[in-house]
Amino acid sequence: MKKSATFRFYEELNDFLPAKRKKVAFVHIFTGNPSIKDVIESIGVPHVEVDMILVNSQPVDFKYRLKDHDEVSVYPVFETFEISGVSHLRKKPLRETKFILDVHLGKLAKYLRMLGFDTMYQNDFDDKAIIRLSLAEHRIILTRDVGLLKNGSVSRAYYIRSQDSKGQLAEVLKHFDLYLAINPFDRCIKCNGKLETVEKESIIPRLQPNTIKYFNEFFICTNCQSIFWEGSHFHHMQNFITSMKNPESQK
Repeated sequence: MKKSATFRFYEELNDFLPAKRKKVAFVHIFTGNPSIKDVIESIGVPHVEVDMILVNSQPVDFKYRLKDHDEVSVYPVFETFEISGVSHLRKKPLRETKFILDVHLGKLAKYLRMLGFDTMYQNDFDDKAIIRLSLAEHRIILTRDVGLLKNGSVSRAYYIRSQDSKGQLAEVLKHFDLYLAINPFDRCIKCNGKLETVEKESIIPRLQPNTIKYFNEFFICTNCQSIFWEGSHFHHMQNFITSMKNPESQK
């Protein structure tokens, strides 16, 4: 027997819906007694993007069984501000900003590391490895793969909307409100290891003659042993980071 429920999705959840369902209430036809989580994902919205569900104006969790004539409102994950007096599907937002990125986001991984964020990325990670490491190390998955977000094991993830790497960085900073957490040049952009100062004399055999002549302050990655110094590229990076710190400059 066919049943119907009225759904309304809010804010960025509309990114996953066809045009005729965006920002409007629409009727969804279903059979049986499915969980609301399964229905939401069948409509196209990954469960990890959802933070609050109201059915007939009452909060429910993902296990709620959809009934005929239910009126459902679905809200996105509120990472950047506090909402009082409502029931969320998670006890609190995940504030420890450690990331793991899918294979399509290599440039974004470098940008996040440049800004000091713990960012795991390898171009040979498959979905199983990404999910396993996310759960084991409490990392937020950043991805452009909607299928990955719909995996039932995924507990915290974010779908990257922008296709441009700089736009992706601005999007992540805004969504997770990370501006005050930026700590430039704290991590190796190659491997994510921590950087620390190193005495010039101890690395001279690894330096080119002009580098030895013109630079005196150096940093070394504690993981891959790569060496960094404040060359011309450093000032370009500084200007880029300054622009990223200012949300107004991204408009």
